[in-house]
Amino acid sequence: MRALILMGSPREGGNTAALTEPFRQELVRLGWDTRVVRLYDRDIRPCRACRTCQRDWTVFGCPIGDDAGALFDEILAADLLVLATPIYSWYCTPPMKALLDRMVYGMNKYYGAEKGPSLWEGKPVVTVVTCGYPPEKGADLWEAGLRRYCRHSRLRYLGMLAERHLGYDVPFMDGDKAARAAAFARRTDGAVRDAKER
Repeated sequence: MRALILMGSPREGGNTAALTEPFRQELVRLGWDTRVVRLYDRDIRPCRACRTCQRDWTVFGCPIGDDAGALFDEILAADLLVLATPIYSWYCTPPMKALLDRMVYGMNKYYGAEKGPSLWEGKPVVTVVTCGYPPEKGADLWEAGLRRYCRHSRLRYLGMLAERHLGYDVPFMDGDKAARAAAFARRTDGAVRDAKER
């Protein structure tokens, strides 16, 4: 099985990448093929809500010539979508938000003359986040928005791993965080495999 990890952090090797790595390694140990895509390295422009993508229900169909089309293909091919992002101002980072906006139109053919399908219906989604506040005050709005996004898109939201950074003068990663990330990977793996067996 293939997990696509969309990394929304601007810092290569920052807190979010450090938290995501033991999660990724545990998935690999469980037999997953993983791919990490750094969104800040990609050209992802904002959605213009032109609805050109609604004309063909079989393809992305967006006229913007950037990297979102290739990411559409990778997302469709994945068995698991992992949204990894630091929380800035109580939400995901700009390239993650831009990609989610593009996918809500390109994947969901709901907005044309006739209502069409969700091309990614049933795809499991998890999120791995870091924030400066306790997660219940720092990541709660992101999770609420993502839950609604998944419900609207008919995705299967499987949960969030959120860890707090206590300050710039305090090391972020420790053994407890790594253990929780690995445990989250095992729960995610189990949920995906159980659904496939049904």
